[in-house]
Amino acid sequence: MKDRFSTDEYIEVIGAKENNLKNISIKIPRNKMVVITGLSGSGKSSLAFDTIYAEGQRRYMETFSAYARQFLGTMDRPDVEKIDGLSPVISIEQKTTAWNPRSTVGTTTEIYDFLRLLFARIGDAYSYETGEKMVKFTEEQILDFISENYKGKKISILAPIVRGRKGHYRELFEQTRKRGFTKVRVDGSILDIEANMQVDRFKTHDIEVVVDRLRADDDKLQRITASLTTAFKMGNELIFILEDDSGEVKTFSKRLVDPVSGISYEEPSPNSFSFNSPYGTCPSCKGLGEVFQVSYDKVVPDDSKSINDEGIRPFGAVRDNTTFDQLRDIAKKFKFTFATPVSDIPEKALNLILYGVNPPAKNHISTSSMILSMISVPRVCSTC
Repeated sequence: MKDRFSTDEYIEVIGAKENNLKNISIKIPRNKMVVITGLSGSGKSSLAFDTIYAEGQRRYMETFSAYARQFLGTMDRPDVEKIDGLSPVISIEQKTTAWNPRSTVGTTTEIYDFLRLLFARIGDAYSYETGEKMVKFTEEQILDFISENYKGKKISILAPIVRGRKGHYRELFEQTRKRGFTKVRVDGSILDIEANMQVDRFKTHDIEVVVDRLRADDDKLQRITASLTTAFKMGNELIFILEDDSGEVKTFSKRLVDPVSGISYEEPSPNSFSFNSPYGTCPSCKGLGEVFQVSYDKVVPDDSKSINDEGIRPFGAVRDNTTFDQLRDIAKKFKFTFATPVSDIPEKALNLILYGVNPPAKNHISTSSMILSMISVPRVCSTC
């Protein structure tokens, strides 16, 4: 019969005497959210941090080799008779700083960094168009694709060297110029490389070297092949093909490609799984998990009131300024007054007041940032 207090189900502490603990014995259920409460000085931190956490950390350090332990120093065993069922432990420091929505248990403990790395290394990529598993793309396949889809068109072969990083990159531009390249594509714009060239060091940039610009004719296949080889070497097995006339950019990788549709993905990287990175964040909420939308009910809390009675809340009391001059013009055009209840204002006039010329759907009212917090409500992001 299984022991009622098996170490698979409980962490058992026997005879804890650390600091002000008086020979405490306790069984803590595993895989549960457990809260230790008590008066100030009753020993909550001594039990959680100085006993359980300290013993877990000490046992972890003992798994290192003797050579590694000499650099870590020694850790004293806490004053406790016995602890059973103890797993690897994590302690999160209590902080009084302002709450940050981008900070989670995973980011604070840095476990999130290891998870992102794990997903990037063992994950399999599938095409969003066909659902097929991605395969690698050879240079011969890329050359065939260029011959079939860009024949007779002007193209630029780009080698990405900076992807979503900050810096001025003055030395990078200088080294690129010395290697014989004359143009780079910075944040979507092709620029000539000049002496002492640099970009804003505080902004995130994408920089690609323009390896070659040519017309994709049959007599240039040898030149295209040489340029592809150079671009793959510079871009770490990733290149972009830019069609000059349309501005369309296609990504080609030696690592991952959809065998049916021909679309390519970049090799998964830790940034792809980070909600704080522009390459992994949700485009709607920017990684925050919620979005703020203007609430119609807060803009017009009571449509039985008129504009004189502040029926449209952001406008406030009637006064002489440009906003109310425009409202008077609208009222004159649609034949209502400031004493008319909001519910009786013609729909076209109300749409013009709230949304402008082209009214979008409700809850997407355009307004100034000064009153945004007063009339907005947070909503869970429906995209991520």
